[in-house]
Amino acid sequence: MFKILKKRELNEQVTLMELDAPLIAKKALAGQFIIFRTDELGERIPLTIADYDREKGSITIIFQKVGKSTIQLGSMKEGDSILDVVGPLGVPTHFGTDIKRAAVVGGGVGCAIAYPSAKALNNMGVKVDIIAGFRSKDIVILEDEMRAVSKNLYITTDDGSYGTKGFVTNKLSELIDSGADYDLVVAIGPVPMMKFVCEVTKPHDIKTIVSLNPIMIDGTGMCGGCRVKVDGKTKYACVDGPDFDGFKVDFDELMRRNSAYKNQENESKTHICRLTGGVRHG
Repeated sequence: MFKILKKRELNEQVTLMELDAPLIAKKALAGQFIIFRTDELGERIPLTIADYDREKGSITIIFQKVGKSTIQLGSMKEGDSILDVVGPLGVPTHFGTDIKRAAVVGGGVGCAIAYPSAKALNNMGVKVDIIAGFRSKDIVILEDEMRAVSKNLYITTDDGSYGTKGFVTNKLSELIDSGADYDLVVAIGPVPMMKFVCEVTKPHDIKTIVSLNPIMIDGTGMCGGCRVKVDGKTKYACVDGPDFDGFKVDFDELMRRNSAYKNQENESKTHICRLTGGVRHG
């Protein structure tokens, strides 16, 4: 059992939790993830390790309440315990050497995954610019945390209610065109966003890492649910990733696979809401 040490609502849909998990905290590195089950009947859900404290023996996860299991997790309180947490899983992010300046681009709740990458780069002495994109001001998350691990933090909103109006790709293009000499770009967020970030960086030959989050079940590659096409070859995000060379990822196939279970997830969410009285029909 893994005790919930802290719970904080970052906005109406996104929750931060700190869990007591000393063995995971001892080995965790940027880019790795855990798989949790809230109880014996729960689904196995992957979540990136947003932060860790080796001395305290805790890890931090940030999640959006979008499906049955994350809604159930979001209903739990400080002091409650989660049945299973397995990790750290996945290959830690390998940024490369001789990196002097990097841009970390996060979209929405993807900023929870982008943050540990930015923190790791900052700890390496790299000059980090973070570009964080959200639909509107009311769903901005981790602003203080991202500012603390970056040289510059640029926030964009689709509706212009906070920061710069527009998309993260607009700001990234603007910075590159104005002379930002990035050695590396890390893009984490919705698949279309990562695809378009790569389209911005490729003409400039800027190394671009993306973090993929396809459907995962077992976390060992045996189920094949997380397979992705990278450089024309089949890779498994849970064991070969989740980070890959963005220029080699088949984003179109990934988008098709990610949408495969959308209807089932919506049905599952509606079912749990009915059980808890959260949805009324008729």
